[in-house]
Amino acid sequence: MEPALSQIIEQVRASAQQGHALRVCGGGTKNHIGGAEVARCDAPLLDMRAYAGVVDYEPSELVVTVRAGTPLAELEALLAQHGQCLPFEPPRLAAGGTVGGMVAAGLSGPSRASVGAVRDYVLGIEIINGQGELLRFGGQVMKNVAGYDVSRLMAGSWGTLGVITEVSLKVLPVPPAQATLRLEIDLPQALEHLHAWGGQPLPLNASCWLEDAGTHELYVRLRGARAAVNAACESMGAERLDEGRSAAFWEACRDQTLPWFEDRVRQPHWALWRLSVPQTTPVLTLPAGVPAPLVEWHGAQRWVQAPLDCGPALHAAAQQAGGSAMLFTAPEPFEDVSAATPCAPPALAAIARRLKQAFDPSGIFQPGRMGAGL
Repeated sequence: MEPALSQIIEQVRASAQQGHALRVCGGGTKNHIGGAEVARCDAPLLDMRAYAGVVDYEPSELVVTVRAGTPLAELEALLAQHGQCLPFEPPRLAAGGTVGGMVAAGLSGPSRASVGAVRDYVLGIEIINGQGELLRFGGQVMKNVAGYDVSRLMAGSWGTLGVITEVSLKVLPVPPAQATLRLEIDLPQALEHLHAWGGQPLPLNASCWLEDAGTHELYVRLRGARAAVNAACESMGAERLDEGRSAAFWEACRDQTLPWFEDRVRQPHWALWRLSVPQTTPVLTLPAGVPAPLVEWHGAQRWVQAPLDCGPALHAAAQQAGGSAMLFTAPEPFEDVSAATPCAPPALAAIARRLKQAFDPSGIFQPGRMGAGL
């Protein structure tokens, strides 16, 4: 066993025996998400960055196995050398993110609605549970799961169930062609276009609607066979952006560095909310004074910047549409977000408690995360 892994296991076991909490962390690029108390908790830090490296990569098999502390940038650079990628485009948000943090956060980028989420690419995982036991689930092929798919359960668990030490991921070849189209239309028209295009055999990959300096813009990215992309560009009747401009836009969309997100710099007391709703949901009625959202995933993901006290209204609007709302980034300076973060439905809360009890009976992992609306 690697010395770094042995040290991690011993630290977990010691914490379990002493009843001390642990903050599991990689690059720390997503500690702020959810307004969680873990962001300012003084519990000892379990830094996973020392346990890094590629364990196995066979490009012809489209599978890579890496340790959790491996920098995400390093993994993506390796895949790019072989013409492959992580299709779900995990948001980086800042430099220094790790593969373990990527899986634990479970966040996906602009192409999620077309290619799937992080969990859809997790084939196998190795974790340390709250008793210091090293457990492995899944494997390195798609058809190997019997019983509960625990490996995918860890995607989006935010480290509350166990310390991710190693993960096997399915990767895909970079599409042979892509193009980005731009239209100046308002949100109702944009949603109408996206719904119509969704019913046609078009190589839709990502979409983003936003208001920028008073201009309403819809960006649509196409990916696939060159003939299919070119044919779609001709039939959809929109401005085609040059490759440099389109690449910069989607990178900024993925990492939340578009000017729309930067507006919160001028409104530091506002929060960033993430609303997940059905793609066919019409324009939502937002509280008075709240600006237009940024809409991704062909209408299914809607980002809203609003004061913290708008939380109940945003949750109600999302629930009425058949979806949910999540506080993504709390205001600065840190505020108490409990009033803006409703409790989970009783049935889901009960499942979450049983899972926590099974994997982390002493409750040592990620203090404050379970109550952060995540």
